[in-house]
Amino acid sequence: MTGAAADRHPDPPDRLAEVSDAADRAFRAFRLLPAVPDDARESGPPHPAHRISADPDTVERDLVRLVLTLVELLRQLMERQALHRVDQGDLTEEQEERLGSTLMILHDRMSGLCADYGLTLEDLNLDLGPLGTLLPPVRPDD
Repeated sequence: MTGAAADRHPDPPDRLAEVSDAADRAFRAFRLLPAVPDDARESGPPHPAHRISADPDTVERDLVRLVLTLVELLRQLMERQALHRVDQGDLTEEQEERLGSTLMILHDRMSGLCADYGLTLEDLNLDLGPLGTLLPPVRPDD
């Protein structure tokens, strides 16, 4: 193409160059931001950061508690999904029975594992500060 034809049909923009430039601008902009927003800064002396307690006597129990917390979270999510599928009528009666039995066995095994390590299901509920707790409150029938 020459002359006027080239002016009417410019080459398509180099998409990779555009994305690279945008990423570079975003990176530079984020570097300019303060590490802590102004409204989160305190006027007094900084508080020491909370440290992880790595007591050798409790590290195994704490690790087991963390792993069981994750397993309990997944168990509860699976239970909610199963209840949703039952409510929608996606399952046969046999599937519902098998799913219910499996979830009850898993709940019993979780309770047993907690008991083996001197924990309760309530002990697995992490406090997330202003967000509340990780897991919903344990029902009395659990």
